[in-house]
Amino acid sequence: MRNFSTWISAMRLRTLPLSVSGIILASCLAQYNQVFSWSICIIAILTTLSLQILSNLANDYGDGVKGTDNDDRIGPQRAIQSGKISPKQLLTAIVINVIIALFLAILLIFTAFGAEHFLLSLVFLVLGIASVVAAIRYTVGSSAFGYKGLGDIFVFIFFGLVSVIGCYVLYAKNISFLTVLPAITVGLLSTGVLNLNNMRDRISDKKSNKITLAVKLGAKKVKIYHNILIVSAITASALFGVIFYTSVYNLVFFIAYIPLVIHLKTVNNNNDLALLDPELKKLALTTVLLALLMGIGQLL
Repeated sequence: MRNFSTWISAMRLRTLPLSVSGIILASCLAQYNQVFSWSICIIAILTTLSLQILSNLANDYGDGVKGTDNDDRIGPQRAIQSGKISPKQLLTAIVINVIIALFLAILLIFTAFGAEHFLLSLVFLVLGIASVVAAIRYTVGSSAFGYKGLGDIFVFIFFGLVSVIGCYVLYAKNISFLTVLPAITVGLLSTGVLNLNNMRDRISDKKSNKITLAVKLGAKKVKIYHNILIVSAITASALFGVIFYTSVYNLVFFIAYIPLVIHLKTVNNNNDLALLDPELKKLALTTVLLALLMGIGQLL
C-alpha cells in the first residue's frame, strides 16, 4: 500500500505497549504458579496486537466518516482526516485485520486448550468474537458505544479483566484470585488513558456530537473522575502487594507510583487541553511499567 508512513500512523503504534501490558502481567503470574507456556504467550501477544490495531483502524474510520476528526481536534492528524487514505481503503484494511485477528484468536484457543477443554474453548471463542465486534463498534455505526459514553466500560473489561484474568486462564485453565487485583489495576489505568484522551478532545467531541464520558461530566467532574481512576488503581495494586507479600522485592512496582502522582498533579493543574497530549504517552508507559514490575516482583 502507498503512504506507508500514513498507514503506520493509522495503526497508532504508541498504543501497542499498553495493549499487551495485561498479557505480560498475566504471563508473569502464570510463571509464578508454574503454568507458563511460551507458545501461548507469543500467540496471545500477537492476537492482542492485532485486536488493538483493528480497534485503532476502526476508530480512525468511524471518527473519519462521521467528521469527528476535524480541524478542531487536538492531537495528531488521522488518516481519513489527512486525505491520504480513503474511507474505502481503510475499510478494506479493517476487513483484512478482522480475518487476521480471528485466525490468531482461533490459533490461540487451539494452542491453549486443544480438544480437552471444549467449554473453555467455546467461552474464549465467544470472547474473541466479542473483542472483534467491540473493537469495531466503538466508533463505527449509528449506535457506536464510544459516542454514548460507554467506552470506559469497554476498556476496563477488555484491557483489564479479559486481558489479565483471561490470559491467565489460557495458561492455567482456571481462574485464580491472584489475578483479580492486577486485572483491576491495569483496567483502571487503561481507562485512565482513554479518559485522558477524551479530556483532551472534550470540546471538539462535543461539537461533533461524540458524547464521551468526559463530555457528559464536564471540565471539573472529569478531573475528579480521573483522580478516582488513578488512585483506585494505586490502591488495588497496593492491596495486591500486601495480600501476596513474600519479600520486599514484591513491592518494586511502588516505584511506578511516583510518575502517577506527578501525572495527577499535572492534570489537576491543567487549563490548556493541548498540554494533556504528552500526558497520554506518560500514563500509558507508566501503566506498562507498573504491570511489568508487578509481574517481575512476584518472580523475585
